[in-house]
Amino acid sequence: MRLVTHGDSAPSSVNRYLLPNEHQVIMVRRHPAVLLRPVAEVFGGLVLAGLLSKWLGDNQASQALVIVWWAWLLLLIRFVWKVAEWSVDYFVVTSKRMLLTTGLITRRVAMMPLGKVTDMSFQRSLLGRMLGYGEFVLESAGQDQALSTVPYIPYPETLYLEVCQMLFPSSDDDD
Repeated sequence: MRLVTHGDSAPSSVNRYLLPNEHQVIMVRRHPAVLLRPVAEVFGGLVLAGLLSKWLGDNQASQALVIVWWAWLLLLIRFVWKVAEWSVDYFVVTSKRMLLTTGLITRRVAMMPLGKVTDMSFQRSLLGRMLGYGEFVLESAGQDQALSTVPYIPYPETLYLEVCQMLFPSSDDDD
């Protein structure tokens, strides 16, 4: 599965936000590391529920066990929701702008025109370096923008170089 697509069509959840005169250059789904916390919560909740079930195994504590397992089921439902949200979140760079689409029910689209980007950097935490993700930090002249940081970007070095090449094309690209 390729995370960086060149010229492939965007999914319909993203394609509806592209203008007729722009074409998609880069499209990536956010890194799966965004799901680390929900996975840890579900696993930790399962271990805790299992331990409590073993300790409170008699009939008097059955009501407490029902509550414990319902609480774990809520954690599981939250995890499924986070995975569904992750599956529809995309960072897209087109020929004219950058877009970050997020949200499953309430759709949020943050955008910054490429011409307005005055500075772009990426940063990587230790965990980000180990797992292969980073965060883009975008700045533009003027006021706060809707798109200023893009966390959990896979292959940040490669994407950084590709976006910088679009922002600062060489004279050879004009031919």
